[in-house]
Amino acid sequence: MKAHDTYLRWLYRGGRPSRFGRVLNRMSAVMFSAGIMPSRAATLEITGRKSGRPVSFPVVIADYRGERYLVSMLGANTNWVRNLTAADGQAVLRHGRQELIHLQEIPVADRAPVLRRYLQVAPGGRPHIPVDRRAGLAEFERIAADYPVYRIRPRAAANASGTRRQPASPPARLG
Repeated sequence: MKAHDTYLRWLYRGGRPSRFGRVLNRMSAVMFSAGIMPSRAATLEITGRKSGRPVSFPVVIADYRGERYLVSMLGANTNWVRNLTAADGQAVLRHGRQELIHLQEIPVADRAPVLRRYLQVAPGGRPHIPVDRRAGLAEFERIAADYPVYRIRPRAAANASGTRRQPASPPARLG
């Protein structure tokens, strides 16, 4: 298992996917979008903050107490987190169908149980988060501020709950 963890960390050297990691992510994103892989696996699409083009990558959805969540396994200083902030939380989730969503960052105080659940269902995230998936909540609370967690909301529900107004259409595709 140690060699596999080292391999997974190698795919994301410096907090970004390597060239080979990008190829693997692209292949996974295609499979996840088509709904071929497990129901927890999906493709997240966010409009790039600089290019304005859709950026797609594979994600694992963690379920906790009837809600669905996404975790940034590489921490807050990642392109997708910065793109999501620039897109005001709007994104598209694909797993056999397209779902227009709003990702709402949850407070640090609420992250520990979701992070633990994420590590239970996302083996690929385990080498990147320095807590064992079987650890107590106190260990997850210690690192919670370093790993953004987002609640997945349908855009219509996000609008009704008082968050900022979101456009009804998915991000525009350029070129």
